[in-house]
Amino acid sequence: MFLPCFYLNLFYSIHLSDEENKRVYGKCNNPNGHGHNYKVEVTVRGKIDAHTGMVMNLTDLKAHIEEVIMIPLDHKNLDKDVPYFAKVVSTTENVAVYIWDHMVKLLPPSLLYEIKIHETDKNIVIYRGE
Repeated sequence: MFLPCFYLNLFYSIHLSDEENKRVYGKCNNPNGHGHNYKVEVTVRGKIDAHTGMVMNLTDLKAHIEEVIMIPLDHKNLDKDVPYFAKVVSTTENVAVYIWDHMVKLLPPSLLYEIKIHETDKNIVIYRGE
């Protein structure tokens, strides 16, 4: 399921010097922030229920996506508006971990398979809870 999301990131680590931040994050290192139009794909897998014909009710999945992704992250400055990112650099990789950690708590055990975030057409992060 794809959901368009907009995030504003600073890409600045409090653990690095200004020079190291510039070297590591390049053009994404901007003290005033910059935005991304991410596409997030949440994949579940499991046994198809014989009565419903679904692995999971999509209405329930959409509600969980709303709670975990859209409400706390959409059109937010991640570094300033989301407490998790006050001390965690808001890279796409860390956004995927954040989504996984919150989504896995809401879904039945072993149902969440993958979080895939498309930062751009060529920059994609896949996280499976490793």
